[in-house]
Amino acid sequence: MPKHGKKYLEKAKLTDKTKLHNVEEAVSLLRQITFAKFTETVSLDVRLGVDPRNAEQQVRGTVSLPHGTGKSVRVAVFAKGEKVREAEEAGADVVGGDDLAEKIQGGFLDFDAAIATPDMMRVVGKLGKVLGPRGMMPNPKAGTVTMNVKDAVGALKAGRVEYRLDRYGIVHVRVGTMAFEDGQLVENVKALLNALIKARPAAAKGKYVRSIALSSTMSPGLRLDPAAVGAE
Repeated sequence: MPKHGKKYLEKAKLTDKTKLHNVEEAVSLLRQITFAKFTETVSLDVRLGVDPRNAEQQVRGTVSLPHGTGKSVRVAVFAKGEKVREAEEAGADVVGGDDLAEKIQGGFLDFDAAIATPDMMRVVGKLGKVLGPRGMMPNPKAGTVTMNVKDAVGALKAGRVEYRLDRYGIVHVRVGTMAFEDGQLVENVKALLNALIKARPAAAKGKYVRSIALSSTMSPGLRLDPAAVGAE
């Protein structure tokens, strides 16, 4: 069992592990139980009633959070020709082709997300072992393999996030920081939950949303009521 510090244990006394909150209640309480001296990240963890090993029950997609994530996203773009200029004008942080791939294979990872035009996937495919485990491999379902480079870069910079199951059937997504206003966090959380509900696979049987937890970097987790957010 992990050991928690004195401040964590003090804040944990303010929570009830058996209580299920609506989004507004959870965000308000989260404000009371954060204690770090830095601006904490706020995350939502959703356990889904699907089998992550079953291809027909995969849950993966993107959602544009109304208020972004509070994080400045560095974007790398694999492109050539006119698409290089388009990416640069859209605000991409690094743009290239074979040269960028070689740089990444050499250890360069100074970016948070990657976009590729379809004709560059022959180059990007070689980087699967590097980008894949970090969740940065361009993918058509995530809108990161596209000829519309301008909009893709803009969406990532504005706060579009990708959600996907881990091997335990849980989706983990950053939904903001404690510097956000309560209303902003509420809207971001609801936007993500709505996206997950819409993404329910046809092959999923039984209860779809098993549990939802909201937490900040250092805080105890707060349980949300699936029924209260229309997820049951």
